[in-house]
Amino acid sequence: MSFLGAVVVWFMSPAHWTGPDGVPTRLLEHVQISAVAMGVAIVIALPIGITLGHLHRFGNAAINVSNVGRAIPSFAILVIAFEIFGLGNIPAFAALTLLAIPPMLTNSYIGVRDVDPEVLDAARGMGMRVRRMVFGIEIPLAIPLVMAGVKTSAVQVIATATLAAIVAGRCTVRHIPDVIRELYDIRVFPRAVVVGALASAMLLSFCDLSQIRAPHVSVKM
Repeated sequence: MSFLGAVVVWFMSPAHWTGPDGVPTRLLEHVQISAVAMGVAIVIALPIGITLGHLHRFGNAAINVSNVGRAIPSFAILVIAFEIFGLGNIPAFAALTLLAIPPMLTNSYIGVRDVDPEVLDAARGMGMRVRRMVFGIEIPLAIPLVMAGVKTSAVQVIATATLAAIVAGRCTVRHIPDVIRELYDIRVFPRAVVVGALASAMLLSFCDLSQIRAPHVSVKM
């Protein structure tokens, strides 16, 4: 039987779609750890990026730190987290969170920083308070770029979450270490297809959001 035929047989086997090792169960665990990592990264990255963008301070430092974070391989982050936390979901969660932060931090900072100064000057001239300027003008105008950063992070996290298996984390692909020994392992390829489909679906779902046009903002008292 050819490799492609074996993959088709694997997908058609009911045994691979039920039980604790079935695709739906593993896929749900994959989505859960990815969602939690994204949620924590959003809580950390967006407030920092928006604040620095509003203040127009420490922007270069934030971008440089983000670039360093992007330059470090995901596997290296995972290994460091494993050395600190040991086996389980925690090192995978820590690595995914660190992976998700840089794109969102950079995009939110740039999005808020590049808001038209004339709009902000008009708001100040009308006596608008800082809080209202941030939430009523800067954030709405920065939404397209912010959502693009969230999309990038989400796709990266979902794709990288497969590495959770290396530290005994719960994810869709549970046999990654075997790939090192046998590249075309029939246990790995179908699950990799599922993860690829999930990442593609996430990318498509974010396409419309990342292309949102900045709303028309009027300065009113």
